Amino acid sequence: MIDNRWGWFWMELPALLIFPLMVVFGPREKDALTWLLLLLWTVHYVNRTLIFPFRLKTSGKKMPLLIAVSAVCFNGVNGAINGWWLGFAAPPDRAFPDALAFIGAALFVTGMLINLRADARLIALRERGDGYKIPRGGLFERISCPNHFGEILEWTGFALAAWSLPAFSFALWTFINLSPRAQNHHAWYRERFAEYPRERKAVIPYLW
Repeated sequence: MIDNRWGWFWMELPALLIFPLMVVFGPREKDALTWLLLLLWTVHYVNRTLIFPFRLKTSGKKMPLLIAVSAVCFNGVNGAINGWWLGFAAPPDRAFPDALAFIGAALFVTGMLINLRADARLIALRERGDGYKIPRGGLFERISCPNHFGEILEWTGFALAAWSLPAFSFALWTFINLSPRAQNHHAWYRERFAEYPRERKAVIPYLW
């Protein structure tokens, strides 16, 4: 077991370092779309690596070392594959801005804002230190895990803007990884709280 906050830091660090370095120092010519994708990726992982873990009010909480090591491996491989594509192998950038880049960037920013707001609400609940409560406000009125929904939106948007197999594989993995976790959280809330709103879905508003 390792400290929860430092586990988060080491888990996300490979993605923060490997992807930008491969894009910047790769031989492929960079255009506006490349820099946009680099910006989106870096903003997300600066938050996930350097800000989010140290906002957590979880002093003394531990996570299994195996989970942290598995995440380090995944983020290293994922960052390398996406960085290799954008820094070395991709064809020249499309005309910019085009519809895919505009829609993808808008989805990414929307998802990140949803994610940040949901994280802030959950952290605020923990700060009060009076036990588990039902999250309220914003998308929590529609779904149990808007933080997971926001991250799914982010990487779906990134995949649309990048329009590459590595980016789509990451978006698919994000959905496959986070959807069951959201379902588990949703079931836990409903089991623990008899008054839990029955109309709330798990991860996708009105649908699932």
